[in-house]
Amino acid sequence: MLNMLDILGTIAGNVLSLPGILGLALGMMTRNLLVAAILGGLVGVAEPFIFAGFDASKVETIDLVIAIAVGVVAGCIGRAIRVKGATV
Repeated sequence: MLNMLDILGTIAGNVLSLPGILGLALGMMTRNLLVAAILGGLVGVAEPFIFAGFDASKVETIDLVIAIAVGVVAGCIGRAIRVKGATV
C-alpha cells in the first residue's frame, strides 16, 4: 500500500513530467475543452507505459490514474491559457 509521501511524489513527478508539460502544450493547441482534456488524457495513458518499457505488468493502477488525471487537468489549463491569452 502506498503511503502519503509516495502519492504526493507520484503527483509531483507527473506534473513535472510528460503528462504535465506535454499535456499543457497539447491543451494550448486547441480552443475546445473536450479535445484538450482528451489529448492530455492520452499523454497520461502513454506515459506510464513508456517508462515501464511497454510492459503492462509493471504499470501500477494508481500511477496510471494519477497520470491520466494530471494530463486531463494540464490539458484543460493549457486550453484556458490559450483562450485567455487570445483575448488580452
